[in-house]
Amino acid sequence: MSAPLLEAEEVSVTFDVPRAGAWPWTPPDRLQAVKAASITLEPGKTLGLVGESGSGKSTLARAIVGTVPVSSGRVLWRGQDWAAASPRQRRAHGRHVQMVFQDPLAALNPRMNVGQVVAEPLVTHFPEMPRSEVRKKVGAMMERVGLLPSLVNRYPHEFSGGQCQRIGIARALITEPDLVICDEPVSALDVSVQAQVVNLLQSLQRDMGLALMFIAHDVSVVRHISHRIAVMYLGRIVETAEASELVENPCHPYTRALIASVPIPSPKAERARHRPVLQGELPSPLAPPSGCIFRTRCPIARDTCAQAVPEFNDIGGQHYVACPYLPGSS
Repeated sequence: MSAPLLEAEEVSVTFDVPRAGAWPWTPPDRLQAVKAASITLEPGKTLGLVGESGSGKSTLARAIVGTVPVSSGRVLWRGQDWAAASPRQRRAHGRHVQMVFQDPLAALNPRMNVGQVVAEPLVTHFPEMPRSEVRKKVGAMMERVGLLPSLVNRYPHEFSGGQCQRIGIARALITEPDLVICDEPVSALDVSVQAQVVNLLQSLQRDMGLALMFIAHDVSVVRHISHRIAVMYLGRIVETAEASELVENPCHPYTRALIASVPIPSPKAERARHRPVLQGELPSPLAPPSGCIFRTRCPIARDTCAQAVPEFNDIGGQHYVACPYLPGSS
């Protein structure tokens, strides 16, 4: 096993939220967006991150990139704590970690043509590079993501959603990063285009040796591209395992509900299968439940679940579940 490329150790992210209608001097509420999340990502591997909207997936990704401050815990890049890095090191770090965003058109500057959009990170991190070399690299990267180099003088609004996402991928890869964080990159695209983008990312990963963090709601999409999957609920990671193991043997009640929400292509099989339904509403992150955060919607919750945050149980094969009341757990 190779040394980890990225490690997040007990990372928490907290925001101050002003109270509606309160006096200006009233202390703000504390919103715990991410709580004690730990993940590990090896070079060339893909970690899938799944969960409902508001579960903290994107906030965790932004904490890893450094655009959101970490309240506690630490993020290690090749063993180095980036909280202690100098501004110069942080700037250099930017070319090694890039992001692909959910809305492909909104992520691109409408005042810049495609050539300028793709070239911008290259010009920023390698200002000494000759412009002829920049143009050559941009053209090669356009071809690599399935776009004609002759389109570099067009503007983002002239492209479809799938093409705009390919432009965003080209922009993210132009500096040849080690890690690309894909923040729900296919949720705004048609199903057929989703498959094309996911296959493109897999192909680029093989060719360039990339590590990927793939964030999505759809477990079936995440399974297709990921080596490991982590499931988040209300800021906490509740289960993590190898992708095939997690989908075929989900243990946490929340993971089971997520997987059950994915439709089966066969109408007959879809009607016949048991589909567990989550009860109640997603609690507010401003007032999360005590103890196990999932207990208010959990079908196997007990009174003791309100007393302490459950620890991760290793049920074998690097499959970890934050629940003590599963079959085979102590």
